[in-house]
Formats: sequence, C-alpha cells, structure tokens
Amino acid sequence: MNIAELAPTGHSPDPPESNTAYWRRERVQPTPDQEFRAHELHELLGMPTNKVSVNITRSRLGRLTRQGFLSQPGRGRYQKGI
Repeated sequence: MNIAELAPTGHSPDPPESNTAYWRRERVQPTPDQEFRAHELHELLGMPTNKVSVNITRSRLGRLTRQGFLSQPGRGRYQKGI
C-alpha cells in the first residue's frame, strides 16, 4: 500500500492560510502494515518537497522511530509502530 491511498478521494491541499499542522496530520491515519517515505508524506499533506524540508521530517520520523511510535522496515521507509 502507498500512503497516498490514505487521503480522501478528491483530496486537494487546503490553501496555506487555513492549513495548520494539526489538521494536516489528522488526514493521515496509517495502519501498521502501510509503509511510507518522508517525501510521500510531504506530497500528501501539501507541504514543501524541497530537500531541507523533507530532511527535517526525516529527522522527526527518526525520533518517533526511536520512541517506538513508528518502525522502520527498510532504509527510508517508515510505518506505524505495532
């Protein structure tokens, strides 16, 4: 499965002025068997996909992995912790 499959059909990112991190996060509810990459997460949430922004997200995903909220089945791939 791909993380893009988690978005509602007909999904388009909200305009930046009404789009908060909380509401963007609420759109994505991965199940334990769904793997995703940081870049895919940015595209789905309408966040900037430049290298610096995606690397910051990778760092945060790494922290969540160390804390047990996510697991890392392969290099650069993440999934919800079981």
